[in-house]
Amino acid sequence: MQQLVIKAFGDADQLVLVETQAPVLQDGQIRVRMHYAGVNPIDAKTRAGLGWGAQAIKDKLPWSPGFELMGTVLETTPGAGRFQPGDRVFGSVGGGGYGEELVVDADTLLPVPDGVPDDMAAGLPLAGATAWQGLTDHGGLKAGERVLISAAAGGVGHLAVQLARGLGATVVALGSVDNHDFLRQLGADEVLDYKDEAQMAAMAPVDLFFDLVGGTSGSSLLSHVKPGGRVVTVPTITAEQVIAAAVTLGLKATGMLRRIDNDQLQRLSQMVAEGRLRVEVTRVFALAEGPAAHRQIETGHTRGKVLLRG
Repeated sequence: MQQLVIKAFGDADQLVLVETQAPVLQDGQIRVRMHYAGVNPIDAKTRAGLGWGAQAIKDKLPWSPGFELMGTVLETTPGAGRFQPGDRVFGSVGGGGYGEELVVDADTLLPVPDGVPDDMAAGLPLAGATAWQGLTDHGGLKAGERVLISAAAGGVGHLAVQLARGLGATVVALGSVDNHDFLRQLGADEVLDYKDEAQMAAMAPVDLFFDLVGGTSGSSLLSHVKPGGRVVTVPTITAEQVIAAAVTLGLKATGMLRRIDNDQLQRLSQMVAEGRLRVEVTRVFALAEGPAAHRQIETGHTRGKVLLRG
């Protein structure tokens, strides 16, 4: 089978397509044909040798990225439970999604609900969980509060806008002018151009800042949070910097790492099935185009989700 791997850390060209031996199934496992795999900033950062992800796999190269996917079951084992060949499945994996096939424990993945398109299922597990956990578990967002979301048109951001609105919050979304209509369609109450100093200066303070950019940009937006307000910063590489700046201003700040919670993912997918949550897929690359997909995600200006097609 074909699989995208990195043999060393570096730029996007480190991603190479290789022929690998399909793993043998152990009892309780399933073999899945990948149809779509999500491409996320954590994939590119890990490939580049940055952050906790790279530290976790530095002694395991060659390694295949890909932490979320959708596919169909090819083969099962007696202990695989409910799954049968042909079933549509999706979910989070610990890497290896960038390949034509993969073998996982049967309880790793979930059935794709009726009414959820294949590409939306692939783009939901990582970004959806990050958005939900950031707003609720870490941010404690409540109905009637104001939440500021940076990079609001991106993979996590566009889901966070919808989820925050569903929680009854007033959503202030930051994005480039080209994305303003898109953000309004998602339900943002206020849409601001982060480059427009006058707009930013006139913005009323928020209870929660959901920081999806980090670094200097994240730190510069802290002044828009109410005294004693809350900050959740997602990019782990700059989390300490943003948290330290927030604490100096008397804000409650935390970083976060997404945790895998299939019960939560099932609820999110049901929201998609019911039309209450939309996963915007804007670019789909062939598996062999993995380097181009990484270069796209590294621009920092991708609307919605980028996928690889198996």
